[in-house]
Amino acid sequence: MAKNENTNDVNSQENYGADKIQILEGLEAVRKRPAMYIGSTGISGLHHLVYEVVDNSIDEVLGGYCKNIDIMIHTDCSVTVTDDGRGIPVDAMKDVKDAKYKGKSALEVVMTTLHAGGKFDGKAYKVSGGLHGVGVSVVNALSEWLEVTVNRDGKVYYQKYIKGKPEENVKVTGKTEEVGTIVTFKADPGIFSDLNFSFDTLSNRLRELAFLNPGTKIAIIDERDDKEHTFNYEGGIASFVKYLNTNKDVLHPEPVFVSKVKKVDETGEEVSLDLALQYNDGYSEQLFSFANNINTVEGGTHVSGFRSSLTRIINDYIKKHGMLKNPDFNITGEDCREGLAGVISIKMPNPQFEGQTKTKLGNSEVEGIVKSLVTDTLGVFFEETPQVASKICEKIINAAEAREAARKARELTRRKGALDTASLPGKLADCSERDPEKCEIYIVEGDSAGGSAKQARDRSYQAILPLKGKIINVEKARITKVLTNDEIRVLITAIGAGIGEEEFNVEKTRYHKIIIMTDADVDGAHIRTLLLTFFFRQMKPLIDKGYIYIAQPPLYKIKKEKKEMYLETDDQLQKFLLEQLTENVELEQLTDKKEFTGKTLYTMLRELIELNNLLKRLIKKNVKWQDYQEYSKKGKMPLYKIISEDEVSFIYNEKEWRDYKAKVSTETGLARQVKDLWELPKLDSLVKKIQAAGLDLSYYERSTEKPVYRIKTADGDIIDLYSFQQIIDTIETIARKNVNIQRYKGLGEMNPEQLWETTMDPVKRKLLQVRLDDAVEAENIFTTLMGDKVEPRRLFIESHALEVRNLDI
Repeated sequence: MAKNENTNDVNSQENYGADKIQILEGLEAVRKRPAMYIGSTGISGLHHLVYEVVDNSIDEVLGGYCKNIDIMIHTDCSVTVTDDGRGIPVDAMKDVKDAKYKGKSALEVVMTTLHAGGKFDGKAYKVSGGLHGVGVSVVNALSEWLEVTVNRDGKVYYQKYIKGKPEENVKVTGKTEEVGTIVTFKADPGIFSDLNFSFDTLSNRLRELAFLNPGTKIAIIDERDDKEHTFNYEGGIASFVKYLNTNKDVLHPEPVFVSKVKKVDETGEEVSLDLALQYNDGYSEQLFSFANNINTVEGGTHVSGFRSSLTRIINDYIKKHGMLKNPDFNITGEDCREGLAGVISIKMPNPQFEGQTKTKLGNSEVEGIVKSLVTDTLGVFFEETPQVASKICEKIINAAEAREAARKARELTRRKGALDTASLPGKLADCSERDPEKCEIYIVEGDSAGGSAKQARDRSYQAILPLKGKIINVEKARITKVLTNDEIRVLITAIGAGIGEEEFNVEKTRYHKIIIMTDADVDGAHIRTLLLTFFFRQMKPLIDKGYIYIAQPPLYKIKKEKKEMYLETDDQLQKFLLEQLTENVELEQLTDKKEFTGKTLYTMLRELIELNNLLKRLIKKNVKWQDYQEYSKKGKMPLYKIISEDEVSFIYNEKEWRDYKAKVSTETGLARQVKDLWELPKLDSLVKKIQAAGLDLSYYERSTEKPVYRIKTADGDIIDLYSFQQIIDTIETIARKNVNIQRYKGLGEMNPEQLWETTMDPVKRKLLQVRLDDAVEAENIFTTLMGDKVEPRRLFIESHALEVRNLDI
């Protein structure tokens, strides 16, 4: 035995006894090591909490017990998930081995115990996504607080938990005719540094679930900024494929749809396959794969089985019908997937996933099953529909020829040095550091900004690449044409990871921060969009890895007397102007001679501006200040606004809302739009707060001959006002007096010192990381904005015109 010469080690061994072994009870282990259960405590883990709760509702859908799921993100970043399933059981546990669970409500056991659920014996749920039995209990453990309400057996059951521990026993709080479960939770800020849920990320997942479960209505409402989506697709994954091909020219009008079931020889268990695919005339592949409704973003055996079968079927068909001019020409899997929009969904009793986050399917038997089912059904389809098959195969042959042409183009340009990373482009001002993790490259617009950036940078780790003019729109071009663009070739070479599915290798990326730094004008926005389109279509792994950033130069430079400062947002500008204003202004209410100054006035003005913004939102929903006053007099605020073809109506309480949903679910063909009036309670709270401080809010618009308020400035100006809206309109005019506000549009307007200080200094700068929260919506947006069709683009601009800020005219 080797001698241990370290006395500290000896002492530590002597002290290491049974008393050092800890047993974590209940959900303590989850709070101690949360990443083991939800993947991370970052933004992805935060969203995983919602997925776990929703997956329980989806399991009720799979069992045939649930039709409606509602998700609401509240202004305090708590989330409510409501379903109309059977409701979590609430009766007392009887047949349990562990005595501490005997007699406890099943609801409490499910919410507070790992590996407790109805998914293990295969009786309550034959197919389920949440097979680990840790889902909702983990959400409970990682929440600051969680409330669960169960409507079941004619009663309403309720329990609240604080950090996973029950605050009280399960209790009956009322009677109901409803069934279902309502879970509201707020993630624990002590575990998650960021509690800000992404509406787009959640919408992406919910849209997928609606497609995968035909007839299920899933709605999401975001109270924070009045966003909402309702997903309901009777056509299932065939509708999903059609959605993926929105605004694209398809090669065949209807998707190819396959739905088959096969038994596994060894176990006799059934595996069902649903597959839908449709080709378009584009150049990218969109394939989404699922296992038991879980999005397997890393693929797995079901994807490899489908891809290999598709490649073989197409090759066999092309050879059988003599479609190749050169019989030695090779058709690859990449060729077969150009322009493919497809969805593959597997449902099986015992899927094997990689970890709790479930991103890859590992069941080896599935590959053979999928190959067999796809070969049998798709092969028959090709033979029975020769016109469709011929169109698809012609597209694939063209793709193969283009791939070969692109390979030759790459070789030619590489021989000329244009794609050779050994000879970097002359316009690139590279950095001296060679560790990619420490390196960053700024892609800047034009030589003027490039010159300032080169002088401003820290050359040890910051590289500068100025681009001349606008790069090619890769949405409308094959890779062969893309490679003819000089600026694209320079960009490919500078990044160093190659181009094309065969050659691109994200591990060879020379910089782990690729920063797009363009001007804050229309041209700058267009160049930024072209670059993002290029990265999304040709180098998407860079986005997935989090390497792409957008620089956030300041919008304003403020100068007052000898004081200068930079401001990044309109909100910061407003805050600065109000602070300056309240130092030199007082507001008098003429009806009672009450005066507001200093911090009191500042707080009130901020609240008035917020109130005015809420009113503007409500006016868009046809709810005016006078309407609010009427609601206030009656003592009840409407929760929802229902817009149909011939009338507008309001819903005032949750019972009316449930009755309305029940009515809609039984009536077909009703063209109705639901608007959540979440602004009203917030508006009501603000009004009461402002009035409690002593300001009379009777007049929003001028409705009296006598002035109601008076503003007095330090310069001796006196301004009479007739409504509180006039207060808001007047203060900005006064605040801007004697302040020089410069709005930056071009980076060239800054000297190198300013550019470094505001935009390039890692200590002070702000970078916006490009994330792919909603891949389907991103695909749709790029197709709409950068594709060939003009009409969808026009409709997009018209529908979002009122949301534009800082329009550069």
